[in-house]
Amino acid sequence: MMKHGKNRFVFMFLAIPVFLYTLFVLLPYFGAMAMSLTRWTGVSTLDKVQFRGLQNFQRILTDEKFWNALSHNLIVLLVLPIITLSIALLFAGLFTQGLKGSKFFRIVFFFPQVMSVAVVAILWSFVFHPTMGILNGIIGAITGLFGVRWPAFPWLGNISTVLPSVILVAIWQAVGFYMVLFVAGMQSIPDEYYEAAKIDGANGWTQFWKITIPLLWETIRTAVVFLSIAAMDMFAYVTILTNGTGGPSRAGDVLSTYMYDQAFGGGNSSNPFGYGTAIGVVLLFIILGLSLVSLRLTKREVLEY
Repeated sequence: MMKHGKNRFVFMFLAIPVFLYTLFVLLPYFGAMAMSLTRWTGVSTLDKVQFRGLQNFQRILTDEKFWNALSHNLIVLLVLPIITLSIALLFAGLFTQGLKGSKFFRIVFFFPQVMSVAVVAILWSFVFHPTMGILNGIIGAITGLFGVRWPAFPWLGNISTVLPSVILVAIWQAVGFYMVLFVAGMQSIPDEYYEAAKIDGANGWTQFWKITIPLLWETIRTAVVFLSIAAMDMFAYVTILTNGTGGPSRAGDVLSTYMYDQAFGGGNSSNPFGYGTAIGVVLLFIILGLSLVSLRLTKREVLEY
């Protein structure tokens, strides 16, 4: 009787969340997968929908713009997690050593995470501005000391710098969150481990690699998955910083912005929704695959303390 009562109690609390998750998450997923097999303009009635099978996915295989956007996502995937986690671990290590003003700097570094992506992107669009931007102003002031005139460089209007600029903005906003995450993890590690290591003659670098990293590994592993997913998105950063153009020659285009352009931007007027949704489905499975691979590659024996 008690067991049945407990099961009924759990079911009552889970029924509504599961229903909402199914309604707003799972059903749209399956709906998108069904739509990716069709030809539909998105504005005509549903009776005008034409079933096309795998033709949309076959087109993706020969779509150079799709592969161009995917290559940019892969570049972000290689750069964003490595640099973000490295900086976050460095700051977390410094701020857990009892440095003066560490609490103040934690707040300062975390502040970008409080702002929305839209606000951050707009803010940095002014930083990168060719004539009024603070970045060109600082570089110009430094080069001026050596008698060199720095031109009004278009950071977001140059093929070679638009994607690195977008990545820089994403790193700037993400570092603070993961720094706080790592600080919390480091502060939970017992001091006895570090004291024993000092007695054995281990320096700070050895303690970091032999104690901090292994005991913090599950947190790092979670951070890698989160950043991998973020690297495959980047929609808001690219759209706002490049004014929806993807940069010159679409040098900053990513899969999410290319998908949006195909579905809503008139990039594929004959079959916008069908083809755009097919790109979204491919992106979904890429993200799922990356998450599984990341979890698999970073799997280690859990150390308890």
